[in-house]
Amino acid sequence: MTNQDLIDALRAAEAVKFGEFELSHGGTSDYYVDKYLFETDPECLRLIAEAFAERIDEPKLAGVALGAVPLVAVTSAETRRPYVIARKQAKEYGTGNRIEGRLDDGDRVVVLEDIATTGKSALDAVEALREAGAVVDRVLVVVDREEGAAELLADHGVELDALLTATDLLADE
Repeated sequence: MTNQDLIDALRAAEAVKFGEFELSHGGTSDYYVDKYLFETDPECLRLIAEAFAERIDEPKLAGVALGAVPLVAVTSAETRRPYVIARKQAKEYGTGNRIEGRLDDGDRVVVLEDIATTGKSALDAVEALREAGAVVDRVLVVVDREEGAAELLADHGVELDALLTATDLLADE
């Protein structure tokens, strides 16, 4: 798969939108990548799982709830690697876990995420996984908006690896 294949699939799913959009961190942007459109499109999911699989060497995967759960699930099926889900906060009922799934002390884990802007949600997941005993030094995302995530993660000893960057995605727009 090439970057252009994934770009074409995201556009075909109408997941790349132009206009004025407020982002989750409070900033605004003249474009938006709608993760729910690409994460509910079977062709996009297939291409993302294949692309992620080509880049993964860690034995365990982690997805950030809620957005990355479809991505980590299809990538787990593609790679035959187990995964866990990192919640934004521990649930207040049931087991009260922040990390869902089987995670053993010392497990090497790669965090999968949909879109990286500031990197805050990915870093929160990394820290939760590390607190639970995992070894995490890489986050793999579908799109890096190139707005500081790589730098924030690097400050915490984590590499940001992206299938696409905003520069890639917007190159011919």
